[in-house]
Amino acid sequence: MFQYEFMRYAFLASTFIAITCGVVGVYVVARSYAFLAHTLSEIGFAGAAFAVFIGIAPLWGMLLFTLLGAISVGELSMHSDQKESSISAISALFIGLGVLFLAISGSNSRYATNILFGSIIGVDRQGVTQLVILSVIVLLMILLLQRSLNFDSFDHIGAAAHGIHTGFVGIVFLVAMAMSVAIGAQIVGSLLVFILLTLPSSTARYIGKTIPAMIGWSIGFALIGVWAGLYLGFITNWPVTFFIATIEVVIYLVAYMVNVIKHR
Repeated sequence: MFQYEFMRYAFLASTFIAITCGVVGVYVVARSYAFLAHTLSEIGFAGAAFAVFIGIAPLWGMLLFTLLGAISVGELSMHSDQKESSISAISALFIGLGVLFLAISGSNSRYATNILFGSIIGVDRQGVTQLVILSVIVLLMILLLQRSLNFDSFDHIGAAAHGIHTGFVGIVFLVAMAMSVAIGAQIVGSLLVFILLTLPSSTARYIGKTIPAMIGWSIGFALIGVWAGLYLGFITNWPVTFFIATIEVVIYLVAYMVNVIKHR
């Protein structure tokens, strides 16, 4: 399998994607941003389609749209009384824009499928380099703000009472989450990138008793999903995203059932 260059690139890229999503996902779940992550994945689809329309790499269009979307939607979710309805409306708008950009750009349905569900064949050396650099930037952002982010994510009222600039922390995290969506979509696609941002970290909360433990378990589950998904996709020629989604769901259900049995 590793004799093929595209598989080596895919494994390297997916490793950094899993680590990034595993770390960021712990805070996504803690801050109840799962719905926002799903919305950003749809905004990312519109961004990738826009990039195709103007003739640039889909990654940069995703970054542009998810960064703008994270700030605007994040602010909306904090200040709107009907935040779910408002975010749903924005999500629908961007899905429509994505379809429009693909239609007027003349791209075929296969290209649209790659944007929505990812493609391991399309990851080249340049793409891997870009993903690694962006992943490192996201991880450094989390590391530099980790103490305040931990406090704000798991005890928002206490963080505000202790003088932590929760607004600034929230904005920085939204940027990190937006970048994670754009990064993760390169392997699992814009439609299902929220899987890596929510399921491994949700599973980790059943097992880890501390934040570092949850982060470690979340990274581990994300790595299992992407590595096993890539291998199974290679030997079966089935979509990698299908295997990643199935593996992460199974791991989550097992952890959930064990937790239910333990607390009976």
